[in-house]
Amino acid sequence: MISTTHHDTDKKKDNDGLQLSDDILAALAKFQQIELEDFEIDAKELEILFERGMAAQVLSGLKLPGTAASKPASLLSTPFLPPIEKYPNKISTVKLGATKSEGGTRGRSITIGGELSPAFYTFENVVPNKPIVTLDVFDMEVPLSKAVKMHVKDVVGDPAAWAKLAVDKFGADMVTMHLISVDPLLKDAPPKEACKTIEKVLQAVDVPLIIGGCGDPVKDTALFEEVCTQFPGERFLISSVTLDMDVDKCSKFIKNAGHAVLSFTPMDLNLARELNRRLYDNLSREDIVMDLTTAALGYGLDYAFTNMERARIGGLMGDQELAHPMSSGTTNAWAAREAWLKMSAEWEPRELRGPLWEVTTALTLLLAGVDLFMMMHPAAVKTLKDVTNYLTANKKVDPSKYVDWVQMKA
Repeated sequence: MISTTHHDTDKKKDNDGLQLSDDILAALAKFQQIELEDFEIDAKELEILFERGMAAQVLSGLKLPGTAASKPASLLSTPFLPPIEKYPNKISTVKLGATKSEGGTRGRSITIGGELSPAFYTFENVVPNKPIVTLDVFDMEVPLSKAVKMHVKDVVGDPAAWAKLAVDKFGADMVTMHLISVDPLLKDAPPKEACKTIEKVLQAVDVPLIIGGCGDPVKDTALFEEVCTQFPGERFLISSVTLDMDVDKCSKFIKNAGHAVLSFTPMDLNLARELNRRLYDNLSREDIVMDLTTAALGYGLDYAFTNMERARIGGLMGDQELAHPMSSGTTNAWAAREAWLKMSAEWEPRELRGPLWEVTTALTLLLAGVDLFMMMHPAAVKTLKDVTNYLTANKKVDPSKYVDWVQMKA
């Protein structure tokens, strides 16, 4: 606020060099004071003088120490409206497993993906397809943590029995067959021998299968080609095709056999885009699931879930190369030594710590938007499925139960 006496208005410039425009001077002359909004002043030194009596008016509105203050009798009430967003794109859907009527032998098919909003934003859209769990099964004996081995010790070495246990007792939605016996550094088994194991598992369970290789790009290419030749129409998820493989060749025989593919890349969304672009030459968008690499709890989980969140938001915002369902190798949690190592008393028992390590990894990535979880421990599987069922129940909540979540005393 600027105020002045009449003789002040006769001067356009005071001793300190303050320049006032003719309009301001005219207003001052007429009204003796004016109030300016959105006013800025640039000065090296600024002295503010209160008129007589002004200080009392200002201080009277302040609550000074020692003065009585009234206590609030109730909490402020305000409505809350969730910020509803509509995204320009949707995540592709991928169907896994083919029934007899569809040319396969599975008891049912499973569809993943199709999201219209970030994970569990049910105030915007319902979850179109529930995230699913697949349990790992190996075609040869492998070192396992004691906490896991105690549950599968009777079936290790028998993939068909292991798969049946995973489905019938542990509630697996799918089974992942890791055909590591073909690894040149292990048994170097021929792909046709590995396919015999797949046949036994197909007869033991009727859920969709994920067919995993050994990680050697040359041997995996030969394995996957043989699998596609012997099992057309089963709609397997071939796990996985990477940038160091012959992507064009792999995508062609996967497409011809009617299977889907797991597109595996390190934690780099540009690499994920590149691999998906190359797969598009022969495969449709509905044939591709992404694996962006799972760094488990203790191994960089923060890098994993932020990368997956970026991919999901990018896909919803229109990035077609990232608009795919996501898979997580959640069993990577067992590579963290805290999941299995004998530690001091406050960390024990290992039998509990291990599955907690795995399910913590899974739940974190569930909220980042993962659609498919590869897991091992039955307790971790049950916990994840229970939480998923709760989050996807799409039940209306009675808000009156939560009105008094904050209370106060007057």
